[in-house]
Amino acid sequence: MAPRSGKTSGLAIPAILAAPGPVLLTSNKAANDAYTTTVDARSKVGTVWTLDPQQIAHHPREMWWDILADARDLAGAKRLAGHFVTASVDESSGSDFWSTAASNTLGALFLAASSHRRPITDVLAWLASPADRTPVDLLADAGHHAVSAQLQGTVSGATETRDGIYETARQYASCLLDPEIAAWVTPTPGLPEFKPFDFATSRDTLYLLSKDGGGSASAIIAAAADAVMRAAVIVAERSGGRLDPPALCVLDEAANVCRISDLPDLYSHLGSRGVIPMTILQSYRQGQRCWGEAGMDALWSAATVKVIGSGIDDADFADKLSRQIGEHDVQTTSVSTSDGGKSTSVSMRTERILPPDAIRALPKGKILLFATGMRVAMLDLKPWYKERSAKEIGPASSRATKAITERALAKATADRDNFGLAS
Repeated sequence: MAPRSGKTSGLAIPAILAAPGPVLLTSNKAANDAYTTTVDARSKVGTVWTLDPQQIAHHPREMWWDILADARDLAGAKRLAGHFVTASVDESSGSDFWSTAASNTLGALFLAASSHRRPITDVLAWLASPADRTPVDLLADAGHHAVSAQLQGTVSGATETRDGIYETARQYASCLLDPEIAAWVTPTPGLPEFKPFDFATSRDTLYLLSKDGGGSASAIIAAAADAVMRAAVIVAERSGGRLDPPALCVLDEAANVCRISDLPDLYSHLGSRGVIPMTILQSYRQGQRCWGEAGMDALWSAATVKVIGSGIDDADFADKLSRQIGEHDVQTTSVSTSDGGKSTSVSMRTERILPPDAIRALPKGKILLFATGMRVAMLDLKPWYKERSAKEIGPASSRATKAITERALAKATADRDNFGLAS
């Protein structure tokens, strides 16, 4: 659906409020959105964790998450590096020499830090000094001799090439240069640690908030969402095959703040493990820009339920949907007049049930439901504020929005006072 067409109010929020198990939500908004609408209700059924590194909700840091926890082996380290690359480049340019080399270097540095329980801030120090042999030695000490040799080859290679690789890697990890952002993923004594494996068996809620665009913390958000979903799958496999109750993962603004490169592949088995992903996009082409044409086609095919709302301006996609909806027979009656009198003939012809122009003109509140094993249905969205529970949820949402405003004003006042003292 296009922006302001009911994706959040009619789909995401009702799903979160009705979820029987753990819930994950990614978003680039807080006030008057899914976060403020659901945070009070979800706090009554479990612990609420809020990862807000860019202060979307101006939420105080009351937790930390070990971003290097899954980087104990090479596969996990390379996967983490991939999140930083995917958040910085589009699918078409993510496989060139510099991107690939920088990704390999980042993966090696993450592995070196994780193997010796070093904080991720050490990776920034190593990126700033390409000649530093510390990560090479740490990898060798941890038994990762092949990775150590590869990193040593990069470090001791041609200066221009080495500096180009490291500069590219620095750009990918640039969000960690902000100490306020890095603090959320660095061990902090006195604050509880968010653990994805514990989350999978709880009724807790994790809100992952980030701005989109350059310099955002979307790589951290994608890494956290990925860690939660993969941990949930592992827990499910250890518990008979499925999570009970299932985990709901609402990936709102997925192409902007939660770009998981292999999400189309994950879709093929997440549902069978009791991990229910809900990916929300503004258009089909937005998904193509993020995962490529083949990736978006795979994501579309793997999803057992697809919902299309208003604002579909892509003519090719609208025509594709029209063909999938199908055709029906239409009876045509024609009357002709001759000297012998009038004659009437009846013929049958086929036409689209819903032509592309009608799909483009879908009004807000109407959706097309494509579900596996059934014909396409047109439904009316029922937003959360039309439910009986709105009498409780509405005031709670207003209070949460007001709290965000108060925190923002308090922070602005403190910043102004600090600036005055500094001056």
